[in-house]
Amino acid sequence: MNKEFSVLQQCLRAAASVAKRRLGKVNYSLKGKANLVTQADVACQKAILQIIKKNFPEHDFLAEENGLKSTGSDWKWVIDPIDGTTNYAHTMPHFSVSVALAHKNDIVLGGVYDVCMDELFLARKGKGATLNGKKIHVSRVRKLQDALLVTGFPYEREKRMDELLARFKRFILSCHDIRRLGSAALDMCWVAAGRFDGYWEDCLNPWDISAGKLILEEAGGKVTDYRGKKWTRLDTFGAQTLASNGKIHKEMCDIIKVGSL
Repeated sequence: MNKEFSVLQQCLRAAASVAKRRLGKVNYSLKGKANLVTQADVACQKAILQIIKKNFPEHDFLAEENGLKSTGSDWKWVIDPIDGTTNYAHTMPHFSVSVALAHKNDIVLGGVYDVCMDELFLARKGKGATLNGKKIHVSRVRKLQDALLVTGFPYEREKRMDELLARFKRFILSCHDIRRLGSAALDMCWVAAGRFDGYWEDCLNPWDISAGKLILEEAGGKVTDYRGKKWTRLDTFGAQTLASNGKIHKEMCDIIKVGSL
């Protein structure tokens, strides 16, 4: 997997370079009421796919900006060229490039690059997770009442606002505090690095969290759906995302279940 791991890093750095050059210089359009896309998203994705196609022309890929190659290959690259596009479009310096490699339904490589902070999170299955080359591990917080959490809200939220806010209320009354930063990939990585203790969000897509999932798990954390069940099919990754240091996972599950009764 050495070549694949090298290509992964090439993809992350190439897209980051494009994003940096275009930051503050692009207009955006709407894919949905709160879902933006910029010219930079498309340019970053193009840079990533050029590298993948050159090195692994037989591999499939699933990318956010209308990028799909599905020939039945066991290998699939899962790509979010800019995760946190709303932040990016408003020149808020919190966004990332996220790339993962799946073998069938199993993520085996993952990388998330925080462009503005120059922080590169990487993981290889069974090999641990790193931040700029140094091993990272989840926090040791054992109780939800002591936990700093992070979350996000789905783009199509109007019809579910009461449910979403009720869940938020239950969490904020049960934990130390909550943040909402706008990049799901970085939210996962920051749990992996121990900056947050837990994260929840629904209606995400595989490209949002595939790399972060592996990084978090390799850092000792846990990722499941809202019932505490592990994801089994790549196409369903992110529909319900509950991620934690593992120690507060059950408490987080219980909070979510209250609103599901």
